[in-house]
Amino acid sequence: MRSREVRRQVVGWAFLVPLVAYLVVCYAYPLLTNVDLSIRGYTIRTFIHGGAPLVGFANYATVFGDPLFRTALVNTLVFTVASLAFQYAIGLAMAVFFARGFRLSATLRALFLVPWLLPLIVSASTWAWLLNSESGLVNAGLELLGAGPVNWLTSPSWSLVSVIAANIWIGIPFNLVVLYSGLQNIPRDVYEAAALDGATGWQAFRHVTFPLLRPVSAITLLLGLVYTLKVFDLIWIMTKGGPSGSSSTLATWSYELGFGSLLPRFGPSAAVGNVLILLALAAGLLYIRLQRRQEPA
Repeated sequence: MRSREVRRQVVGWAFLVPLVAYLVVCYAYPLLTNVDLSIRGYTIRTFIHGGAPLVGFANYATVFGDPLFRTALVNTLVFTVASLAFQYAIGLAMAVFFARGFRLSATLRALFLVPWLLPLIVSASTWAWLLNSESGLVNAGLELLGAGPVNWLTSPSWSLVSVIAANIWIGIPFNLVVLYSGLQNIPRDVYEAAALDGATGWQAFRHVTFPLLRPVSAITLLLGLVYTLKVFDLIWIMTKGGPSGSSSTLATWSYELGFGSLLPRFGPSAAVGNVLILLALAAGLLYIRLQRRQEPA
């Protein structure tokens, strides 16, 4: 019996080894390396040969003192909040629409998944072409309506709006799929009871659908938040964070500091990356706290 129990424990630990190795190699080691980069004065030479001096929080002070930090932080928050709000609202409206069931419903749902399935480089390039100031379809449509062309990607007033619109389009299918699955798990009996009580469609949605969908909504928004905070390729392909940093976020600024010039600034770049990690961690902790508050109820 003793040997059998030991064998079971060994087998259990053996199953854990691949998971632990994956977490260490793909998460712990890169994170610790990034922290080390942010507290040392790395140059190209010391990055290759080692020996970078320890500078403590000097890189963080440099980042926080840079005028572009505030712009990138505000753009990141605006980009994230606007994207999540519109993705969730439109995705929820479409999920409720498809939940009613009608002919070709499954086919249309499949077609709406296309933006989510396309590689981001394809989606970003397509939106850059659509919003091109000279040959884009959007400006061509505006001209047909008698309006003048808009510099969607090269104007400080419109560049951030343009990348937000593209990101909303990409994220709607994810919200649609998850929220539609959540709606399927709501018992029909609840709606029948609400109808017997004289509830209208809006009242049923407000007092039945939305409250019962809250756990699914919470995880949808959390996953969307973590994904949106680190969006880089979409913005970089469309505007490269410009013009003059008007669409720059923490993700694009971190890349620009580390790889956007002939004299890379690895320390400040890593510091900006760590700020992004802290924002995502704060969002995760907030989600856990809200979930614990709802459990006793």
